[in-house]
Amino acid sequence: MTAAVANPINVTHAEGDKVQPDANKLVLNQHFAVPESNAFGNSFRNYEAESKRNRRVEEFYKNSHINQTYDFVTKMRERYNKLNRAEMGIWECCELLNEVVDDSDPDLDEPQIQHLLQSAEAIRKDFPNEDWLHLTALIHDLGKILILQKFGGLPQWAVVGDTFPVGCRFDESNIYHKYFKDNPDFNNPKYNTKSGIYKEGCGLDNVNMSWGHDDYMYMVAKENGTTLPNAGLFIIRYHSFYPLHKHGAYAQFMNEEDKANMKWLHIFNKYDLYSKSKVRVDVEKVKPYYQSLIKKYFPEKLKW
Repeated sequence: MTAAVANPINVTHAEGDKVQPDANKLVLNQHFAVPESNAFGNSFRNYEAESKRNRRVEEFYKNSHINQTYDFVTKMRERYNKLNRAEMGIWECCELLNEVVDDSDPDLDEPQIQHLLQSAEAIRKDFPNEDWLHLTALIHDLGKILILQKFGGLPQWAVVGDTFPVGCRFDESNIYHKYFKDNPDFNNPKYNTKSGIYKEGCGLDNVNMSWGHDDYMYMVAKENGTTLPNAGLFIIRYHSFYPLHKHGAYAQFMNEEDKANMKWLHIFNKYDLYSKSKVRVDVEKVKPYYQSLIKKYFPEKLKW
C-alpha cells in the first residue's frame, strides 16, 4: 500500500536549475548552491577526465555492459525476490553502508552513508514540508548492501552505476555504449529493436531494468509495505536511469503515471548528484529526525 503525496505540488520546469510550481513559489537552489566541481576538482559526471579513478570507472562499466543481460536480470530478480537474506530496520541498514564505496561514481569516494545524508539534508533545506522526499533521499541507495557478503557479495557491476532496460536495444545515450557490443543480447533479434519485447506505453513497471541497488531497494520497500508515496518508489527505482531522465531515451515505454513522477525525479536528481562533498554530515545530530521518518513510513523490521 502506498499513500498519496501530502499537499502535492504541480511542478513545471523553468530556465536553468529552477523548478517552479503553479501555486507555491519554489526555487530548487533556494538554499543549496550547486558546486562548480566535484570532490576531485572535475565537473560532475565527467567520464573523460584522465585520472586513476576514471580508468577504474570505465573498467566498471565495461563489465556491467557486457554482463547485464536479460537472462542475468531475470535470475537476480528471482533470487532476491525471496527477501531471505536478513531481517533488520532501515537505520541499521544505513549503518552498513559505512563499509561501502561506489566504484562507479566519478564524483565521490566517501562511504555511502555520507552520500545518503548529504543528499537528504540538502533536500530537507529546500523542501521542509515534504518529509517523504527527505526519507527517500536517505534510503535511495540502501540497495548497495548487495556488495556485502551477507547479501550475496555481488560484484560492483551488478550493484551500482547507471541503469538501463534489458530486453530491447541498448540506446547510444548509455555511458560507454561501445562495450555493449560484447553483450550476448546485442545481436539477438529478439532484444535488439527499439522496443524489443515491450510495447510502447506499457509503463516502466513492466520493463526489466539492469540489476542493481535501485531495483533491489524498490523491491524491499514495496514488499515490506512502505507507505511512501508512489513518487518516492519511482525515485528509488529509477534514480540511476540517466539515459531516461537526462537524455530522454526509452521514453516510449512511459505511461501517464511515469510522466507525472518524472517531475519529482528531476527535482531529486539535482540533490542526489550535486550534494556530493568531502564535508561530512554529523550523523548523530541528524539521526533522531530520520529515525522519526523511518517509523512513520516503514515497519520496525524489514525482510531483505
